[in-house]
Amino acid sequence: MPQIQHLPPNADTETVLAALKKAGAVIVDDLISPEFVEALRKETDPYMNHTSNGQDGFSGYKTTRTGGLMTRSPKCRDLIEHAGILDACRAYLSPFCERVQLHLTQIIRIRPGEKAQPIHRDRWAWGRHLAHIEPQFNTIWALTDFTAENGATQVVPGSTSWPDDKKIEPDQITQAQMKAGSVLIYTGSVFHGGGSNASDGDRIGVNITYALGWLRQEENQYLSCPPELAKDLSPALQELAGYAMGQYALGYYTPPGAPGESAEIMPPQFALGVDTKNSGLGGVGDQAALARALNNDDR
Repeated sequence: MPQIQHLPPNADTETVLAALKKAGAVIVDDLISPEFVEALRKETDPYMNHTSNGQDGFSGYKTTRTGGLMTRSPKCRDLIEHAGILDACRAYLSPFCERVQLHLTQIIRIRPGEKAQPIHRDRWAWGRHLAHIEPQFNTIWALTDFTAENGATQVVPGSTSWPDDKKIEPDQITQAQMKAGSVLIYTGSVFHGGGSNASDGDRIGVNITYALGWLRQEENQYLSCPPELAKDLSPALQELAGYAMGQYALGYYTPPGAPGESAEIMPPQFALGVDTKNSGLGGVGDQAALARALNNDDR
């Protein structure tokens, strides 16, 4: 079975990049202290504890995903702008862009009894149009120990250049086992997925990912046409402006507010006052599109 390389907390950018080039994933051990983890959890646990489980097999029926961490947690802001991570991120994505951007922030809690997530590539969020480049640089910071028993992330080292329809065999999969305070760095092209949790405790990690700066509208429609103006547009114009899910897990947001005040994950239309019950990572059509991507079914 392949293994993921572990690096010390003082590993330089060149060493991290070399490991990513070879395997598509690397673990940096003990990058944040137990005290930092404790402080971060004091800030975010109230939100996490008011987050409902996922509503489909991909997001996880026994998995919670808590977003909006930029505004909710100063400690998460520290992780987002961690100098060592950003240096590696900018160097890794620099062949494809002039600037990187924050793609998402999310606390992922895999609860006991959760099944393994389907093996996938994060770059599939944009369909299969970016197979010729690397669009993402991703991190999962361990807030609890990640073990084989509690759902440590499954990774297929060396899979970044494999075709999208490659069948992944069990002996090609390893797990990112690491201590709390360590971070898994992985690319948007490496095959991976959340592990199954056969333990009696939660597996908790902070997923912070970055993407190419041009993977967005040239004109920021959310500033040029904010919700208070977009609400008066026709539904067709609202969708053109960007107030609609791009596809599965692309475009949702976490409404601001106190813990438990609203659902954690809502479609953009909710910001316009549209009465929608479609909370989650996407609707039936979005899930069907994801299933086609996972099964290589383009019909």
